[in-house]
Amino acid sequence: MTSDRVTLPADPDVLAPDGSEVRLLCQLSGGSMAHFTLQPGQVAKAVRHRTVDELWFFVSGLGRMWRGGETVDVGPGVSVSITVGTPFQFRADGDEPLTAVAVTMPPWPGEDEAEFVEGPWLATV
Repeated sequence: MTSDRVTLPADPDVLAPDGSEVRLLCQLSGGSMAHFTLQPGQVAKAVRHRTVDELWFFVSGLGRMWRGGETVDVGPGVSVSITVGTPFQFRADGDEPLTAVAVTMPPWPGEDEAEFVEGPWLATV
């Protein structure tokens, strides 16, 4: 499936396995793109991916992302990579939603892609 033009939906299309809101964007044979949102104070579930790599670009809000032993501050203008098998978890620490656009390579194969792991924070979603 490919999509060459998508307008950001007002409402989430689905919830990610980690509990964040997902709005689906464009997709090609080599990758898919989505917009992720965590509301203020929310903490996603910790997961790792079985077969996909991801690139995230944070658009708004403030928070932190843990990637297998390293925790980084995230917010507008910050980009992070998540390689296949890397455990990760993110949280919204500011007063506004934490949002990011992420590209998954290859395209997201489905909910079974994410495997739950133990993270540094107690999930709230």
